Amino acid sequence: MSTRGPQTELSPEALGTSLEVARIHLEAVEGAEGSHVSTGDRCTIGSHPSNDFVIDAPTVSRFHCEVRLEEGGARLVDLGSRNGTTLDGVRVNDAWLRDGSELRLGRVAVRARLGVDTTPLRLSPSSRFGGLVGASTAMRAAYAVLERAARGDSTLLIEGETGTGKEEAARAVHEASERHERPFVVVDCSAISASLVESELFGHVRGAFTGAQADRRGAFESAEGGTVFLDEIGELPLDLQPKLLRVLERRAVTPVGSSTSREVDVRIVAATNRDLRSEVNAGRFRSDLYFRVAVVRVELPPLRRRPDDIPAIAVELLSSLGADAGAIESLTTPEVLADLARAAWPGNVRELRNHLERCLLMQEPLPPLVQGPPEAAGGREPSFLDPRFSYAEARSAAVTDFERRYLEALLHRHGGNVSAAARAAGMHRVYLHELIRRHGPRT
Repeated sequence: MSTRGPQTELSPEALGTSLEVARIHLEAVEGAEGSHVSTGDRCTIGSHPSNDFVIDAPTVSRFHCEVRLEEGGARLVDLGSRNGTTLDGVRVNDAWLRDGSELRLGRVAVRARLGVDTTPLRLSPSSRFGGLVGASTAMRAAYAVLERAARGDSTLLIEGETGTGKEEAARAVHEASERHERPFVVVDCSAISASLVESELFGHVRGAFTGAQADRRGAFESAEGGTVFLDEIGELPLDLQPKLLRVLERRAVTPVGSSTSREVDVRIVAATNRDLRSEVNAGRFRSDLYFRVAVVRVELPPLRRRPDDIPAIAVELLSSLGADAGAIESLTTPEVLADLARAAWPGNVRELRNHLERCLLMQEPLPPLVQGPPEAAGGREPSFLDPRFSYAEARSAAVTDFERRYLEALLHRHGGNVSAAARAAGMHRVYLHELIRRHGPRT
């Protein structure tokens, strides 16, 4: 979630339009055969034919893990695999790769080579896209995908944590597309009861069910010529997923209670705060629907991974809240911004907006609700247990709290020596530097 404002464009010379990232070479060395060299910024590994590196072995899940090439190196992310992903003997969910690392996927071992050559990561020359704000590498990589998606008509899947701006991104894609003069219809799949989702999507005819006193058009017919935004598509009931798949394949809907299909001309943009590939592995999301939805994928990074964007976002949000120049100046001092950069922000930009709105109301800077290591002093619960947070927000804050406190203790124990701390913790030094940059622990 972000705000709208003038389209500020920085020159390509100021921002750069590409970044060279290390290409990764993968080779199965045990339990299977084959190899793969990455050509983009992501490389998925699994038994399903749609993966970049396909390993057809009983212990390898359909979507087992993914390697993501970023500015700091290559990250290995498990995708909810059945047998887990082991990196150099340690089972991991998310960790940095090093040159020569061994990945073990069940009984299959894969050797990873880094730094042999590079591949360009395309970046947008803009510091914003629609209402999304930020000039960080992660955001400009996302803008580059969104800008290309806006020029086409393919189904787009936007991934990201709660509050990262998925609806704002979808709306910006619609407004930058040739469909911008037609409707943009939002369907929140998590906010509609299971019994009404089908009617909301496809409509119904009179008498289809109790209370259906007249024909009603669903989201797809209402958006004719425009865009349907399916927010939190991962919440769509399993029994409705085949019906959505048929709509995507045939471009026609059948209202509830009718036997007649009606053709529709719409562009589909979906969003989720889950990894749908993990949902596929768990049997909660159909693999054939996933492929129809994820023709183009983009991930919006959480705020904690782009703290350098906070000053620009804060100014934008305060302006949208009607703050005058004096209030903006008092709420964006270096001290205030430093506090904001250290906060966990489990609710991301949406939570930052709410915090700044409270500051405006109280006419003074306030400490973020989840700031630094939440202490349980005086018998109080840590702030991430505040029931105002959702489970996902509280879990993210708890993980952030653990990482920050562990880093502070680790670096203190080793006198600030990052190399020694990384060896003692059993993590790659690049990953430790990334955690230090993210959390800014006091040493």
